[in-house]
Amino acid sequence: MTLSGDCGGAGAPQTGGPETAIYLEAVSLSKSFLDARRNPFRALDGISLGVAEGEILVIVGPSGCGKSTLLRLLSGLELPDSGQVCLRGVPLTGPRREIGFVFQRSNLMPWRTVLRNISLPLEVAGLPLDVCLERAEDWVSLVDLGGFRDAYPGQLSGGMQQRVALARALIHEPRLLLLDEPFGSLDALTRERMNTELLHIWSLRRPAVVMVTHSISEAVLLADRVFVMSPRPGRIRAEFTVPFARPRDLALTGEPEFTRFTRLVRAEIVD
Repeated sequence: MTLSGDCGGAGAPQTGGPETAIYLEAVSLSKSFLDARRNPFRALDGISLGVAEGEILVIVGPSGCGKSTLLRLLSGLELPDSGQVCLRGVPLTGPRREIGFVFQRSNLMPWRTVLRNISLPLEVAGLPLDVCLERAEDWVSLVDLGGFRDAYPGQLSGGMQQRVALARALIHEPRLLLLDEPFGSLDALTRERMNTELLHIWSLRRPAVVMVTHSISEAVLLADRVFVMSPRPGRIRAEFTVPFARPRDLALTGEPEFTRFTRLVRAEIVD
């Protein structure tokens, strides 16, 4: 990995005032891959952004613009060809326990119950099993799955599975939560409910969040700031500070000002 630029201010949020602590920072990230014919193509080109502690940043853009690749770089699952990612000013060179990741598919262990899927990160960390299960019980209740604690993933709806995946990602109380289109495969009503649940859980723990979505209304409902990416190679095309106060609920989406703002964001997306 070639480091081109140091963390310490680039892409930092401007909405929280000078006292806002930057938790995650990315400077000039670029990433290339080989296509099926072994020809190189650039997925990301010079991405810089900063995320404050407790902030929700949502990324939107056309399909194939590199949104998921960007999340993988921010998680440490992949390294950039150039540029740098830092957590609290320390370069990120691989996955860290303080980062939680929820994918579009829940990726639950089919042979483990809801309770044991949620407890898995604590078990891997080596905590005593009784402690793992006690904390998992709390999260079962928090995501409203108390009647399904002993059910297996195949017995759950898609929305239930994503609630389990969200609880599993948050049980070890990560400081940063990365969400890669986590509700994209759900029907509209279930997706709305998951948005409400995510806002509720975030309000209790307040991790920094970076989320990728194709839904403009979802982005505006959830985010403090929305970033719009350009077609490949992905760059930051536009940044919007969401003007709506928290707490928020689904009633906001019916307001004329909400509709107007979503149109502003949508106008910046170029296919």
